[in-house]
Amino acid sequence: MKNKLLKKSFLFLVLATVLTACNSSEKKKIASVETSPVIETFTISKEKLTTELRIPAELAGFQQVDIYAKVSSFVKELNVDIGAQVKKGQLLLILEAPEISSQLAAAQSRELSQKAIYTASKSTFDRLFETSKIEGTISKNDLEQAAARKNSDYAQYLATKSAYKEITIMKSYLVIRAPFDGIISARNVNLGAFVGPSGKGSELPLFTLQQQDKLRLPVYVPEIYTGYLTIGDELIFNVKSINNETFRAKIARMSGALDNRLRSERVELDVFNKNQKLLPGMVAEVILPIKSKDSNYVVPKSAVVTSSDGVYVFVIKNNKTVRTPIQKGRELENRVEIFGDIPENSLLVKMASEELKDGTMVK
Repeated sequence: MKNKLLKKSFLFLVLATVLTACNSSEKKKIASVETSPVIETFTISKEKLTTELRIPAELAGFQQVDIYAKVSSFVKELNVDIGAQVKKGQLLLILEAPEISSQLAAAQSRELSQKAIYTASKSTFDRLFETSKIEGTISKNDLEQAAARKNSDYAQYLATKSAYKEITIMKSYLVIRAPFDGIISARNVNLGAFVGPSGKGSELPLFTLQQQDKLRLPVYVPEIYTGYLTIGDELIFNVKSINNETFRAKIARMSGALDNRLRSERVELDVFNKNQKLLPGMVAEVILPIKSKDSNYVVPKSAVVTSSDGVYVFVIKNNKTVRTPIQKGRELENRVEIFGDIPENSLLVKMASEELKDGTMVK
């Protein structure tokens, strides 16, 4: 009887010990969960991030040319002044070079003289040729010499004719006309002034002619953004000297190569300026919309940690933080585009920092 009581007491003691151990382990689990830090999380999702880039640029005339004198001469007649609107082919000024006139007269005299010599030698050859048809009248040698003389005189005649034409062309340079429609934006010459080719008679051009009804806006786009633009895209820009007004222009040309110094691509916009409100030389600020072609992960900036160990985010797996390396893309205000091996609909820590350890339990 006494042994039975001892056995029952022992079994009761063992059962109490087991129950106590179970209760203590459960309490520890609950305590560990309760003591885990409360961390704010969010579900990652993909979207197309649209940003904009502001780049300074300078307006220029669609066509612009500095007009110099082709030959050394004097200004005889001046027909336009600064600010004048001219049409293509309109007379701008007339130059005078007396030596060219005398050269032209001498060249014309040489041409007429050589033409007469050629006419005489040709006539002689023609008579000898007709006579030679009667056998034994003209020797073959005499006929060949007459033909050679005629050909030589003809070559000399062509040379003098070309010389006369060359001087005629040089004289035509004394009359300067507008190569295209535009506005005279600079004038550096007066009546009677001696002018000539650049670096000789004139250090400055006679005129600067600009086409202003259509302007050219070159923009240098950084390498990282060149893939977001195509020909035909419409861009917005504004000019500091014209407040509260925006202008639109389309991309007309892209260089297709990067500038070695700037590591950027030259993109040109055609700006139609019929009212001539915009002027060449104005500084513009061009707004480039950077639109993603594909959807990518976009997260708050606070979720990305940048440290000496690299760039990473914390993904929640099995209630624990897992450090996951990523690459950053474009940034917009408080959001950033990221790339990495992250499954869709994953939970990420919203307020990440270097103090947060890998494998931290998350409540």
